[in-house]
Amino acid sequence: MTQLTSMTQLTHQTAATQFVEANGIRFAYRRFGKAGGVPLVFNQHYLGTMDYWDPAVTDGLARDREVILFDNAGVSSSSGEVPTTFEEMAANAIAFIKALGLKQVDVFGFSIGGLVVQEITLQAPDLVRRMIIDGAGPRGGQGMELIAEATDRLFGVHPKDPPESVWLAVKFSPSAAGQAAGRAYLKRTHLRQTDRDPEVNDKVSPAQVEAIRNWAVKKNGSDDYLKTIKQPTLIVNGSNDVDIPTVNSFIMQQKMPYAQLIIYPDSNHGGHHQYPELFVRHASLFLGEQGGECSPG
Repeated sequence: MTQLTSMTQLTHQTAATQFVEANGIRFAYRRFGKAGGVPLVFNQHYLGTMDYWDPAVTDGLARDREVILFDNAGVSSSSGEVPTTFEEMAANAIAFIKALGLKQVDVFGFSIGGLVVQEITLQAPDLVRRMIIDGAGPRGGQGMELIAEATDRLFGVHPKDPPESVWLAVKFSPSAAGQAAGRAYLKRTHLRQTDRDPEVNDKVSPAQVEAIRNWAVKKNGSDDYLKTIKQPTLIVNGSNDVDIPTVNSFIMQQKMPYAQLIIYPDSNHGGHHQYPELFVRHASLFLGEQGGECSPG
């Protein structure tokens, strides 16, 4: 059996956890899907591990490309300490990607992962072909100074194992349809029973919250950097993101020269979890487009 065939047969549930050393960190990761093209590297949300990704999304996207999940420094199965800035988290992610011998990748970031991928693209523009930013915002964005306090309040009491009710409230619309989608998502994330990632330790939340505070600081021209990002970018969000206000997705799309925006109806911070099949279609269409920079109009 060839390596290509072997990887293609792996799924979210069956891909083994592997490790690679970079920057003095032992990064945990999983690779699966259709190899041979540009891999898609997933960057996870606050307190999330590799097993918080939705198999409906990861396996859906893996039909057409290789998917790489990983834990950044200090998170779950990876060693090291969690940095208190997203710039440092991005530097770690770049070191991880290069340690795999990859010359070019697509990056997908959800929530704080969406902040990390912006920094990855700024620090290593030649490494990133296309970018998907989900449920995120720019440096010093609108209402983002309140995110750290809200996050600390919601999750700080149970940093190791947040109750499922919190994820339902943060990621999904309060409507009956939204909550039903949330319960289905939570069920899918527990389909993998072997070789699961452990929950994060007590040091993760304070460091990630401090990184959020640092990102939220408003400075003159704090979002001007968005104009320098030339990679084609897909920005997605829910219609009423209670974590990072949805208006920030619109601000990013307006500032980034090659960005497009999709807002999902009746949805919250985890719009792609609420509409996983639709998101996979949108993301696959975007990632499958040919060429580098797209010309406006």
